[in-house]
Amino acid sequence: MKLTLTLTAMFAAFAVVHAAAQSAPPQGQKLTLASQAIGGYTAIQRDLLEAAELMPEADYLFKPTPETRPFGQLISHVALTQFRTCSLLQGGQNPKAAEKEETPRSKAVLIALLKESATFCNPHVTAMTDEGMLQLVKVGPVEGARGLVLVGLSVHGNEVYGTIAVYLRLKGIVPPTTARQKAAPTSGN
Repeated sequence: MKLTLTLTAMFAAFAVVHAAAQSAPPQGQKLTLASQAIGGYTAIQRDLLEAAELMPEADYLFKPTPETRPFGQLISHVALTQFRTCSLLQGGQNPKAAEKEETPRSKAVLIALLKESATFCNPHVTAMTDEGMLQLVKVGPVEGARGLVLVGLSVHGNEVYGTIAVYLRLKGIVPPTTARQKAAPTSGN
């Protein structure tokens, strides 16, 4: 019960933050759980891909400290996690279950893997409805609401993106979210 309440609160905060980050919605638009969760997923997919594209190939091996993952492994990690998570939404097998995030890959291969994971996830995510978010799916030894799986996917993506943004900054690269924010016209508030 405590886990359910925590995840529900986390989802509510995620939806509110995502809605607040957008420009004022058109009058009469309905902000549903599914539409906000799908919007959050779509936004983090864009951020992850743009960040992966920004980092130079030579810096895909960059590690800020010996204990941390190299940049390229972060991209591999998020892509492979998306395959695993969306397999739960699909109710099928993970097509990348045998892949290891530690496997060395080039920038081009990692960007392709990230795009492939989004392509695998997109139909399961974009078809989500408010009712569908409440349906239970098998998550290991328990059942969980499909909506929580979707929110977990976005939360994990955002967590990894936060780490990626630090790596980019350490290399003197402005993260894509910051670049968009700086480029956006101010409202004069």
